[in-house]
Amino acid sequence: MEKFGKSQPVKRTEDQRFLTGQGRYMDDDVPSDALFAAFFRSPVAHGRITALDLDAACQADGVRLVMALDDLAKAGIDTVLNAATVTNRDGSKAAAPDRHMLAKDRVRFVGEPVAVVIAETPMQARDAVEMIWMETDDLPAKLDIDAGGEVLHPEAPDNRAFDWGLGDEAATEAAFQQAAHTVSLNVADNRVIITSLEPRGCQAHWTDERLQFAYGGQGVWAMRAQLAQKLKLEPDTIRVTTPDVGGGFGMKVMPYPEYFCVAVAAMKLGQPVHWMSDRSEAMLSDHHGRDLTSLAELAFDADHQITAYRVHSKVNLGAYNSHFGQAIQTDLFSKVLMGVYDVQTTYLRVDGFYTNTTQVDAYRGAGRPEAIYVLERLMDRAARELGVDPWVLRRKNFIQPERFPYTSATGETYDVGDFNMVLTRAGEQTQGFAERKAADAERGLIRGQGLCYYIESILGAPSENAKIAFCEDGTVNLYVGTQSNGQGHETAYTQFLSDQTGVPMDRITVIQGDSDQLPHGGGTGGSRSVTVQSTATLATIDVMIAAFTPYLADKMGVEEADVSFDHETFRAPGSNLTPTLTEAAEMARADGRTDLLQHEARANLDARSYPNGAHVAEIVIDSYTGETWVDRYTVVDDFGNLINPMLAEGQVHGGVVQGIGQALTEHVVHDAQGQLLTASLMDYALPRAAEIPMIKFTSAPVPSTSNPMGMKGCGEAGTVGALAAVANAVQDALWDHGVRQADMPFTPLRVWELLTHGSVAAE
Repeated sequence: MEKFGKSQPVKRTEDQRFLTGQGRYMDDDVPSDALFAAFFRSPVAHGRITALDLDAACQADGVRLVMALDDLAKAGIDTVLNAATVTNRDGSKAAAPDRHMLAKDRVRFVGEPVAVVIAETPMQARDAVEMIWMETDDLPAKLDIDAGGEVLHPEAPDNRAFDWGLGDEAATEAAFQQAAHTVSLNVADNRVIITSLEPRGCQAHWTDERLQFAYGGQGVWAMRAQLAQKLKLEPDTIRVTTPDVGGGFGMKVMPYPEYFCVAVAAMKLGQPVHWMSDRSEAMLSDHHGRDLTSLAELAFDADHQITAYRVHSKVNLGAYNSHFGQAIQTDLFSKVLMGVYDVQTTYLRVDGFYTNTTQVDAYRGAGRPEAIYVLERLMDRAARELGVDPWVLRRKNFIQPERFPYTSATGETYDVGDFNMVLTRAGEQTQGFAERKAADAERGLIRGQGLCYYIESILGAPSENAKIAFCEDGTVNLYVGTQSNGQGHETAYTQFLSDQTGVPMDRITVIQGDSDQLPHGGGTGGSRSVTVQSTATLATIDVMIAAFTPYLADKMGVEEADVSFDHETFRAPGSNLTPTLTEAAEMARADGRTDLLQHEARANLDARSYPNGAHVAEIVIDSYTGETWVDRYTVVDDFGNLINPMLAEGQVHGGVVQGIGQALTEHVVHDAQGQLLTASLMDYALPRAAEIPMIKFTSAPVPSTSNPMGMKGCGEAGTVGALAAVANAVQDALWDHGVRQADMPFTPLRVWELLTHGSVAAE
């Protein structure tokens, strides 16, 4: 057996219960004595609250409690939500206006929570919300990302939250002055709504002086820390659990106002309180994603080698700083600023602005899709303006294998990579484009091909915990610190433990989402889970084998040094005793050695991994209607060693589809007063299965040196590569028709208008 797993494409074991209706989601386990929460939300985008009348709601049938911000404050909690901030280019701190759990004096986006009602039934709570009366002195809604307009926060008098920079501005300018060629492109990255299958929800119960809190999230320990801080409780008096979660995509990582309000209500009333968002409520109040524009510029020498790169982005943060909003388009964007190209002279400037819209935060990739989208759109434009094949231009500027480990211009240390090999594999699988294009042209169709070569930096805590426990019935429990949102973690973790120990997969149970079960865990986000969790599991296995060895040496009548474990059985020369791990555990239980029945370890990765790959999209446009669809999609990825190729392929498929959705159909629209016009699935166009081609995935591994298994994360890679691949394909199709500026989303109307009226000339 291979030391680091068999890498078999095992089908997801959890799907049996999901597909037969046995999954347990937030709305599936509501206590019989639960009360229900509903939120009164601002109907206007911007206004001063001049009156808020809760009396009628308080008197409504079944209502047990109504709270506004003052009531939360009287409960003695800290009502200001946490948010990371950056440092401006001049060394000052970015704006940090307070964002309260419920609106204070002023509302700043449609959907901002103002009050909460707790009632005996969901309908009673919703009916009472309708009885709340709020009067506002309406203010102009600021929706654009230019400075000025009606001021949202005194801390940002021109609505600029920050002016951030990274790199050597002077050296970059000098390189541009000396360049033989320069290329620039304005790139817009449209706002999207993170439409997980299951909306957000939570439940709280205060019992025996302990808060029991459940929510559909991406990790329990950070949520416990936030509850302890805001509610002013000791962490050990809080238990946070997470049931099955119907999608997260980064949106469910952070704490939201509703969670604290529900917890306070449960503590006040002494009964369980349950809240579940509906779809339109989610579209208003869940954090949105992307929403930035960038001016990107490349400098080249006479031989088409890149000498410098600079980007100036303007970011729409929404009405407030969200939990990670400022960091995503600054620090996280910068991690893959220069992608896979060997360039050290770079400069990134980012301006963040407040607008009267929902906050923007993490969405699958969190800054890395945005950065790669800008870079790879510009690389495509550069190839056109320089008259070079886009594949050749990329190869010419790739970081070559002998340069690894390679420290990027923004301080990331890429451990390994063979980008030429991966791109060659992609080229082999996409032959025949010219013939397909010619055949389409005969039918009045326009075909385009787009390439994106991406790299991403795995994020999240580099440490993780794992615990392995042997049960009396012969099964094994594996406790993990990450949280599945649908990725197939149970299968991956079970398969990895089985491969390493010989314990049959059907005898292993993965236990996650319970802060009482492990001392700490990093949750799921940034494509960290399988790599970091498997490292912790491997460390726990080492601890377990070391603990069993002296015990079994005594049983075998041999020296400790003679005992070995071959990932299935313990063996020693001169002994016929060859127990499996579960057999050894049974022996230990019979001997009263309970200390051998549970093992725990914490592992830390000193370096990150950097998945990378080539995405090649082919799109077809109906020139008469502007209808645009993806006809072929090919991905060759370097994810390092894989535990389960089928799960990795599934992650790529999901990520690519989300990228195709943003590129072709998804787009958030507000009217001039800040009302969200795309607040239902009748108006917000998610991609449908019939619109997605079969996505061809090939693994081309270059094992990472940053972890003992040689793995690289794969959860977000599909989205990181898909945006530019599809957009470049559309631009390729439109180029011969005189279109020089094409921005997402490529809806039929937008594409038809581009074909009919053209666009501005190339910058």
